[in-house]
Amino acid sequence: MTDPGALRRAAVIGTGVIGTGWVTTLLARRVAVTAYDPAPGSAERLRAAVRANWPTMRLLGAGDEPDLELLRVTDDPVTAVRDADLVQENGPEDEAVKRDLVAVLDAAAPAAAIIASSSSGLPPSAVQAGCTHHPERVLVGHPFHPVHVIPLVEVVGGRRTAPEAVARALEVYTWLGKRPIHVRHEVAGHVANRLQAALWREAYSLVERGTATVADIDAAIANGPGLRWSVLGPFVNQHLSGGAGGLAHTLEHLGPPMVRWWDDLGTPALTTELAATLVDGVRAELGDRTDADLAAARDRLIVRLLIAKSHEETL
Repeated sequence: MTDPGALRRAAVIGTGVIGTGWVTTLLARRVAVTAYDPAPGSAERLRAAVRANWPTMRLLGAGDEPDLELLRVTDDPVTAVRDADLVQENGPEDEAVKRDLVAVLDAAAPAAAIIASSSSGLPPSAVQAGCTHHPERVLVGHPFHPVHVIPLVEVVGGRRTAPEAVARALEVYTWLGKRPIHVRHEVAGHVANRLQAALWREAYSLVERGTATVADIDAAIANGPGLRWSVLGPFVNQHLSGGAGGLAHTLEHLGPPMVRWWDDLGTPALTTELAATLVDGVRAELGDRTDADLAAARDRLIVRLLIAKSHEETL
């Protein structure tokens, strides 16, 4: 392979929503994929889902149709990983299940293959704990839904992960068109989910206190900071808000009030009553609009944004 990040063969373990996104992403780069899922009818569902995702992939530069000749589906995880350069595991978010599954994959995959778990919050040290062959190539490669659209992948090494494996994973995900980041220490939820959780915590608290409705909060983020965050991250946006003085000016003048806001942030309990309020609020906000229509519109807008960003020199 002339490109150090290039792949020839990949295995996708589990073909639910996340696994399907990975299969779509890999096929768009013309990588041969062997997928494993024990659920009855999974092969037919996977192929149908890839076809449904493909209009989005065309907008992102893929071919007119997915080459499903590159896709094999098996009911045996050992067969799935036997010739893989990358193994992307997407099993249930259960530590014991992942530990046992990844141990099987580690025993069967080629020694040079990267084994990446899509876990949204489990530490890679726990995921690799049952591996007795090559735990040094096991790590977390956590994508964001919808996987075939959102570029972010969080790469996290465990206690036994080799630095070379992390470097290789970063290369591979970059070659796949992703925007990987290296999470340098294991923390529950990695980076992006912790940031989301911080926002959700205060959003839930504001609803609980009656300060704003669910629709108000969605409107505040989608029409305010969310627009800036989709182009530049929180630190650079904060820097730009400081004018000529940049981040130093912002921290000097707005830092103390922000600290006082921190002290006033809520700590809501996710009670049955609050959960019902949140669910009812979303239903009222959506009205007659279906989830499928809303998701399709979201994906179209994200693709347009990604295309626009590709023509601008942003970070």
